[in-house]
Amino acid sequence: MKKDGEIQLLLKERRKGTTQKVAAARAGMSERTARKYERLGKLPSETKKPRAHRTRENPFEADWTWIESQLQRDSALQAKTLFTLLQQTFPNRYQEGQLRTLQRHMAAWRIEHGPEREVMFAQVHVPGRMAQSDFTSMNALGITLAGEPFDHLLFHLVLTYSNVEAIKVCFSESFEALSEGITACLSQMGGAPEYHRTDNLTAAVSGLDADGRHEFTKNYQALLAHYGMKPSANSAGCANQNGDVEQSHFRFKGAVDQALRVRGSRDFISRSIYESFLDALVRSRNLTRTQRFEQERNTLRPLPSTPLKLTREVTAVVSRFSLIRVLNNTYSVPSRLIGASLKVIIRAESLELYHGAAWVLSLPRLLGRDKHRIDYRHLIWSLVRKPGAFANYRYREEFFPTTAFRRAYDALQEAIPSKADSAYLRILHLAAGTSESDVELAITLLQDEGKVPTFEAVRELAGQSKLAEPPAIEKALLDLRSYDTLIPSRGQHA
Repeated sequence: MKKDGEIQLLLKERRKGTTQKVAAARAGMSERTARKYERLGKLPSETKKPRAHRTRENPFEADWTWIESQLQRDSALQAKTLFTLLQQTFPNRYQEGQLRTLQRHMAAWRIEHGPEREVMFAQVHVPGRMAQSDFTSMNALGITLAGEPFDHLLFHLVLTYSNVEAIKVCFSESFEALSEGITACLSQMGGAPEYHRTDNLTAAVSGLDADGRHEFTKNYQALLAHYGMKPSANSAGCANQNGDVEQSHFRFKGAVDQALRVRGSRDFISRSIYESFLDALVRSRNLTRTQRFEQERNTLRPLPSTPLKLTREVTAVVSRFSLIRVLNNTYSVPSRLIGASLKVIIRAESLELYHGAAWVLSLPRLLGRDKHRIDYRHLIWSLVRKPGAFANYRYREEFFPTTAFRRAYDALQEAIPSKADSAYLRILHLAAGTSESDVELAITLLQDEGKVPTFEAVRELAGQSKLAEPPAIEKALLDLRSYDTLIPSRGQHA
């Protein structure tokens, strides 16, 4: 059987005026074969008829009626499911190696008789028309900071025309994280598009109206209005409607993984160094989109000169327990604030506390609900005067800042059980008033020597200068004469 290329060569030679004998020789065939294909006027592939018969017996022919009925009832049934049922019904009829055969038969049935499938429609993207954003988890990449796991999200924004992207590290899908992410990303891009699309974030979408259209939260509408953008959201469960940023998630995390493999380590000294690593990767990826971004840049709306207020404000009254409740989480504050009404400015990662116009305190923000952050330094001054309250205190475990303090308390419980609470609280009071690290070191040294870490022993040891002073470093002696041998002409110049 000749190939199409051979016949095409034959015909090419004949069109040049070459005789049939010479053309056949150059195409590597006999004159008889050349005459055959010239007479037919068709290529070998055009004369081949599709096979209409089976080369081997169908092993599922006896049960195909049942298989077809199952597929007609529910076309989403998988071949593995039906094959397992057949094996259970007829234990000796089918072998594991026949699963692939059933998969081929079912695929052919779906092509001929299967239901209609959802079609994706390619969209025409207009410069400056839309940006899509979403949050994505980076935990699977195993990033660590100074050896500690760094669980975090990325806010990811993509211009759908040029695919230029921008990111911001965050820790929740709160409105504050959304607003700070949009602000940071638009600042990196130097302008804002006409529309911003997100998925059904509770920070942006409050629900559907009577006509099935999205209703957006007032905060989200105000955020977009500040940048002159209009809101848009995809239908619930239809991630493909936010497909540009979803695909960018996949591509970007793959690029991060490869860059980490080239780097040889997934550990970073600090968060700022990790963020610089991500920013450099984003810039590198955006370099390949420069041409389309130049077309889009001029269509973006200029950013407003007035900075956006990215925060929410709530009022919290400090309870008699020296605690405040903010967004369903509990925080301790200094006891001098008991009874005060504080203005709490909520940011993505922190809370700023004000009394009137005066700044009072900054606290790390807790994520989730019904969590607590108790700082022993806020409460120890009162608790040391009421040691009896320590045993059953609701947040007692927060008064063991490190394992060394927990071990000290256990040692005191064993040595002086009746006075352990009082002695430990005095040690903690000392740590709050001086240096926690010095007190921790003193506790460790005493326990390493087999001594009970009483308040007096800890105070005496923690007060010694050797704990507070840094170790002396001897001045290095440098002898530069050895470098003279590296200058061949030194003798001549001398």
